[in-house]
Amino acid sequence: MTFAEMKIVMQKHFAKITKDADRLFEVSVDKDELWNLYLDSFPAGTNEVYRERREHDCSCCRHFIKTIGNVVVLKDNKVYTIWGFETGDTTYQTVFNALDKYIKDRAISEVFVTKDSSIGTNSNHEILDNGKVTTWEHFYLKLPDKFVDHSYNSVAEVKGSLRDTRNVFKRSLDEISIEAIETVLELIASNTLYRGNEWKDVLKKFLQYKKAYEKLTNSDKENFAWEKSNEAGIVIGRIRNHSIGTLLVDISENVDLDEAVRKYEAIVAPTNYKRPKAIFTKKMLEDAKKTIEELGFLDSLGRRHATLDDITVNNILFSNRDAAKRIQNGNVFDQMLSEAVLSPKKFAKVEEIAVEKFITDVLPSAKEIEVFFENQHCKNMVSLIAPKVFGSKTMFKWNNGFSWAYAGNLTDSSMRENVKAAGGSVDGVLRFSIQWNDDEYNPNDFDAHCIEPTGNEIYYPNKGSRHSSSGMLDVDIVSPYRGTPAVENIIWSNLQRMPVGKYDLFVHCFSNNGGRSGFKAEIEFNGQIYSFEYNKELRQGEMVRVAEVTLNADRTFSIKEKIPSNVSSKEVWGLTTNQFVPVSVIMYSPNYWDEQSGIGNKHYFFMLKDCVNPEEPNGYYNEFLKENLMKHKRVFEALGSKMKVENTDDQLSGIGFSSTQRNALIVKVKGQTERVMKIKF
Repeated sequence: MTFAEMKIVMQKHFAKITKDADRLFEVSVDKDELWNLYLDSFPAGTNEVYRERREHDCSCCRHFIKTIGNVVVLKDNKVYTIWGFETGDTTYQTVFNALDKYIKDRAISEVFVTKDSSIGTNSNHEILDNGKVTTWEHFYLKLPDKFVDHSYNSVAEVKGSLRDTRNVFKRSLDEISIEAIETVLELIASNTLYRGNEWKDVLKKFLQYKKAYEKLTNSDKENFAWEKSNEAGIVIGRIRNHSIGTLLVDISENVDLDEAVRKYEAIVAPTNYKRPKAIFTKKMLEDAKKTIEELGFLDSLGRRHATLDDITVNNILFSNRDAAKRIQNGNVFDQMLSEAVLSPKKFAKVEEIAVEKFITDVLPSAKEIEVFFENQHCKNMVSLIAPKVFGSKTMFKWNNGFSWAYAGNLTDSSMRENVKAAGGSVDGVLRFSIQWNDDEYNPNDFDAHCIEPTGNEIYYPNKGSRHSSSGMLDVDIVSPYRGTPAVENIIWSNLQRMPVGKYDLFVHCFSNNGGRSGFKAEIEFNGQIYSFEYNKELRQGEMVRVAEVTLNADRTFSIKEKIPSNVSSKEVWGLTTNQFVPVSVIMYSPNYWDEQSGIGNKHYFFMLKDCVNPEEPNGYYNEFLKENLMKHKRVFEALGSKMKVENTDDQLSGIGFSSTQRNALIVKVKGQTERVMKIKF
């Protein structure tokens, strides 16, 4: 066989092995050693010295072998070299067998990348001393276009990127367990993972790779990673480096599932994100069901709102039901009087009393009690929950089947909602928000400002910067859109970091663009919202002071208004805030009934007339459960939120206060006399 004939066979072989391949790979070799192996493998007498060098010692062929002689094709984890074909010629076959074995014995180190469409020189001509022209044949391959890199990146850059993807893919396959992938897929299927559905298809494909990978030997795993990383692409190939990869690795390393998901959500979810469902898997559910059945708690799972008929008299500290009925039958003028909104400032100097002293000294002689329901109490709304099956076995640490649920989702002011929609935070210790362009189109650029006690000013040039006081302007609207309220918002998040003194809050008309209307403002602290409205047109550069808020030495706020304000009331659970509301029952939380003590925090419940919980409260929480149920805490968390609490007539809902948190409640007590008191918790 001539060299030219052998070359054609090689080219056909190369076309065959690369037909279904998308990438070529290089094995790690010494290029000079490879070239010497080629020369030294010819049988004796077949590669003799011609002129000064051996017959096959050719610079063109040397360049070819050093460029592509170490290139292989991977198909289903099997290695194919460009030398692994039958020539039918004993001379060349001996050489190619040696090269084929040498290449297959070495590990893949790179993806083969080239900018050239062909490798080697097909042939060239030489004029001999006798004047005749001879043709020399050389190794030569024309590459399919799919193997030619046409990008603007250098060969080194392309190789580096592909190598990095392969290495991350290999590490992902090594460190991420099948169980972790299946767990995350299950969380996605149950819609309990924020933006998890975006990863669904990626994870399914990665799971296929992982299962195939686990069946391989260690040596085969190396080649699998090279072959499949290219097939998988950069998203799957570098899955470990993505947010979902952090979750997968944590679960694989036996990090608590709740903690792993929390870390994932801290990366991808907004600050105010609330997970729609509890985290649990199918196996957790099956294990929990088995335990519940074994311990006899199946009938205890159903929950409903409690009524007065459920409670024994020894667990009621005060009952005002008769008084509530009399108020209900009052005349129209009494009813209208009860609808009048009052300011909490009116009760700044009333008599103060500790809650336990109020219970022992005041309640025994009280005939009627009303509470002053303030905006700040919205977070204290609470419902008493009873077992649906009377007499069912208690799942809780205390000796009865009653639980309680505080409010989880109250209606905000419209300005708060607009601030949140614009990306601002409304959950701080002090908030100053302004709004315009709502009632009529106003394209002006208004700016919210605050000069802090230190002289530091928070306004538009430092938007998004958290100051040492924890204050920040997080919303700045420059060009209002027609039909969309414009808002700006300054929020302080940490009371302890705020310097004591006066906070001067004002609005600056940075640019009058033809708007004729003024603005609205809200100042919120201690759960109380002060609403302001400035109806005059602002001139270019005009500043309007809204209020001075003072942080006192005892870390309480007070306000001095510069334009008139009103205290905002709102509808919550069928009640209107900043009014007196009759109390129907006062009681301790169920964990302190029947003279129990030391079973968690004590709560004081003031159940209010006509108070109706519109939410779907949890039937119970994990911290209530007996210790032998805590191993299934994720499933119980889901059950607590999934099993709807049934509504009942005359439900017991109202305001609750924990003994561990400072708070206050203004009450009107009627007995032989009438007096207003402030209960301190």
